[in-house]
Amino acid sequence: MLVERLSILCLLTVLAPSVTPALITDIQGISYRSSYVGQTLDGITGVVTAKGSSGFYLLGEPSDDIRASNGIYVFSSSAVHDVEVGDNISFTGKVAEYRPSSAPNYLYLTEITSHSNITVLSSVDRSPPTQYMSALDVGSDGWLSVPNNVSRVTATDSPLQPDLYGMDFWESLDGQLVTIPTPIALNFENSFGEFWVRGNWEVTGLNERGGLTVTIGEDNIPDANPEVVIIGDPLDGTTNPTVAVGVQLSDITGVVTYSFGFYYVLPLTAPTVLSAPDYDVSPTTVTSVPGDSCVVTFGDYNVENMAPTSDHIPAIQDNSGPTDDGTVDANITLSTLVAAIANVSDLTYDFIEVAPQDGQDGGQPGGNIRVAYLYNSAKLSLVSGASVGRATDKVNVTIDASGLPTLNYNPGRIDPANSVWESTRKPLVAEWQLASGAKLFTVDVHMSSKGGSSSTQGDARPPVNSPVQTRTGQVEVLSSFVQTILDVDPDANVLVAGDFNEYAQTRSVFASITELLQETDEIAGIAPVERYTYVFDQNTQQLDHIFISDALALRGVEVEHIHVNNWSPSYDERISDHDPTVGKVRLC
Repeated sequence: MLVERLSILCLLTVLAPSVTPALITDIQGISYRSSYVGQTLDGITGVVTAKGSSGFYLLGEPSDDIRASNGIYVFSSSAVHDVEVGDNISFTGKVAEYRPSSAPNYLYLTEITSHSNITVLSSVDRSPPTQYMSALDVGSDGWLSVPNNVSRVTATDSPLQPDLYGMDFWESLDGQLVTIPTPIALNFENSFGEFWVRGNWEVTGLNERGGLTVTIGEDNIPDANPEVVIIGDPLDGTTNPTVAVGVQLSDITGVVTYSFGFYYVLPLTAPTVLSAPDYDVSPTTVTSVPGDSCVVTFGDYNVENMAPTSDHIPAIQDNSGPTDDGTVDANITLSTLVAAIANVSDLTYDFIEVAPQDGQDGGQPGGNIRVAYLYNSAKLSLVSGASVGRATDKVNVTIDASGLPTLNYNPGRIDPANSVWESTRKPLVAEWQLASGAKLFTVDVHMSSKGGSSSTQGDARPPVNSPVQTRTGQVEVLSSFVQTILDVDPDANVLVAGDFNEYAQTRSVFASITELLQETDEIAGIAPVERYTYVFDQNTQQLDHIFISDALALRGVEVEHIHVNNWSPSYDERISDHDPTVGKVRLC
């Protein structure tokens, strides 16, 4: 099957070596009428620049005489189907001067008619490669390899390989006029009205919504999704439309350039929206099981800077929100959230938190964001016997009277004095018990953000993934704590969930935890392209992860990502930048 590809409108003609070409400038001449009118000429050569329903336009070599046009119209509704914009062609045709017989006061239009023997000498249609961004992205994790920033494109300055690497492809088109056929938006537009698209060409990582998900390629190297480009500010001053993932647009013709760390196409004029996906998001099919005291349903949601007065769900802030007044408790914030949920569900949750030290856990200044739990006390309760830890208290695993693991603080924070948690959220561990007596350890995480990272199409290769060493250390500290639980009871029920701020495909970061626990998406059989909770730049991606112990995995797990935010019709209609995940596990 032929795939429509990127059309590059070249202004230079490749001449057919076997014929003496009829130059378009000679046909047009330097006066109003052609001296070749009525003649049939061989070897008319040029590049197809545009197509209509009744013919196409051809561009030939320019002349030193500015009076002679090097463009001409070829009148033929049948020939339209034989050529594509960007094709360099040679053909035989008859020169004609046309004006309607009913309009004798019109001027003549010089054109070519009665065409035959159309030969495509070359086609400049090209499509970008998939998977690899740069030849310098070396390492087992490709563009996500650690260490990163080990080489620079401008220092290496290697010859381009546009058939293999996405950055090389777009660099080979720098300054050229191109057309992107049937573009599909991959994200919301940014504050400048710019947005990412893919064209009607081969892609990898395609999900049901129409976006491109970060996945592992067939060669076990992470796919960088290089077959995309940003649409910049229209050159004619028009305004780009509002877009979202999966929105289809009219063809975009514009100039390739590089700016702000990425390759752009600057459209000649703004595209229009042709179609949009359904914005209704179905509720989860994961439901609780009343009366079954072995089953727990759970949700994981990064709610991005939520304060008591928020009209959206943003991470849990303290009671005064971003006001930096020394407040650290979030009981009002959490009570407000609980009341809002009760208003729509008739279910009132309890909540538990450990307030951080003022200004020590990162996030919006003054907000003191933290992780917290909402729970249904009719279904489960915190295991008694240990007090709630404070911000600086270190939770440890102890052994109860039955020889099983338990906590000295419940809930408590993992190693809060460890330097890996500087200016970021400390994981919150809790031990729960159901009416059946079955117990569950949970760890709620929100690791350091990717602030300070470089662009995926930047000079540093592999791209700077900041602070990947810190996140690696955070996962290792977390894993060490989980190991202390499993050392006492290898069959313990353990669930770790939250915003890790890292792709699963950055495997070096997760190496310590994947030796102990299993990721629920994998166990539940979610297709790799549907594993996403976040959209950034060109990628739908998964920063939020859930890991469970072998004991839970053996009993099976259900899990779903509910795209209430990233399937929104616009950026402003989202209530958070992450999508929630819901699931179900069996403890006994």
